[in-house]
Amino acid sequence: MNDWPEGWSDDNRGGGYGRGSASAQPDPARVMRQVRRPAPGGYGGPGPSAPPYGQGVPHQPTYVDGQGYGDGYGDAPGGDGYDSSYNTGHVYGTPGGGGPGGPGAVKPRPNWRRRIKWTAITLVTVLVVTSVATYFWADSKLHRDVDLSKVIDRPASGSGTNYLIVGSDSRAGLSDAQKQQLHTGSAEGKRTDSMMILHVGGNGDTLISLPRDSNVTIPSYVGSTSGKTYPARGRQTKLNAAYAEDGPTLLVRTIEANMGLHIDHYVEIGFAGFANIVDAVGGVTLTIDKGFKDKYSGADFKAGTQTLNGPQALAFVRTRHAFAASDLQRTKNQQKFLSALAHEVATPSTVMNPFKLYPTMGAGLDSLTVDKGMSLWDLASMFWAMKGVSGGSGTSMNMPISGSVGGNLVWDKAKVKTLVTELNNDQKVTVSGG
Repeated sequence: MNDWPEGWSDDNRGGGYGRGSASAQPDPARVMRQVRRPAPGGYGGPGPSAPPYGQGVPHQPTYVDGQGYGDGYGDAPGGDGYDSSYNTGHVYGTPGGGGPGGPGAVKPRPNWRRRIKWTAITLVTVLVVTSVATYFWADSKLHRDVDLSKVIDRPASGSGTNYLIVGSDSRAGLSDAQKQQLHTGSAEGKRTDSMMILHVGGNGDTLISLPRDSNVTIPSYVGSTSGKTYPARGRQTKLNAAYAEDGPTLLVRTIEANMGLHIDHYVEIGFAGFANIVDAVGGVTLTIDKGFKDKYSGADFKAGTQTLNGPQALAFVRTRHAFAASDLQRTKNQQKFLSALAHEVATPSTVMNPFKLYPTMGAGLDSLTVDKGMSLWDLASMFWAMKGVSGGSGTSMNMPISGSVGGNLVWDKAKVKTLVTELNNDQKVTVSGG
């Protein structure tokens, strides 16, 4: 008599399934068995109880008989443990519970490509945000106080860009102690201690120093504050007197009228700002060919290579009483120092160090006065051009001089005309300075 539940026979058991088989043939396909909670009265309903463990497998309902998978796995009272480890992870890992996350689990390999991708995205995002924030911060520090639209009867613009760079003796914001330290004196108002034209073009950049004692004719002009037109009277004076009379706009008007060169942008820095920039970069190193002293500027230098701090640098560029050709030698010293300063600011130790770069930018930008049309890109272009001149890729020269009158230096008109033509056409400058 067949003691297996209904639907099970020896044929179903595949010739001894559960009892072993000596047959060399592979077992035929079978219906998947699922563990199911036994019904009252034994496995598979009425009939004999389940056979002892190891003597066969009790009937398991399948989709074939319409009963589905049942409602539980191997949790019948007194179960034989047939599937008791199916959900414990024993079948996946090592003995002792090596399932996912267990002691014997194999950790997945890190996705380095994904990590590198997100690291790069994060760095780019930080760089963009920092750059944008820095731009607006720097832009807010510029003092755009000079209105070049008030300059009348201007010459036509040429190729390239011409910057008028002015160092003034403004004492604004200086305490009495600072005035004494910087040897500025206490004179009211402000005058120009240095004036340079920087031409930025495609055939090399050119830096031209304009001696403050240059003899010029004051042209007609419109007052920067009064708005009143002052006619030309043929009055001749020193170039720096134009600045003292009506500020930057008259200085630009006078240079343009006497040279015939269009000025595109104006940049000015005072005593305090200049000294602060030098201190912010940690001083500027340069070689002084011959030592000199000047009680008026406070200069006291020995020959040789040395690092100048802010007050020392200011004394170096202001000194003129220690030289026979006072104004011409001073303009040479100014060019030499500004070139060294531009080189120092652009070094990796400054640019790549935010603790040095931002104080330097802050000190420089906060002390600059520029024209209303000046952008940060224009300022950066000017700076890099000055650095290029210092590196030998441009030309540095004094204004061509033919003589003097009343103690004022007279420009060589023929050379100046050639110089302006070359600059307007953005040609290589061939004129030599005085």
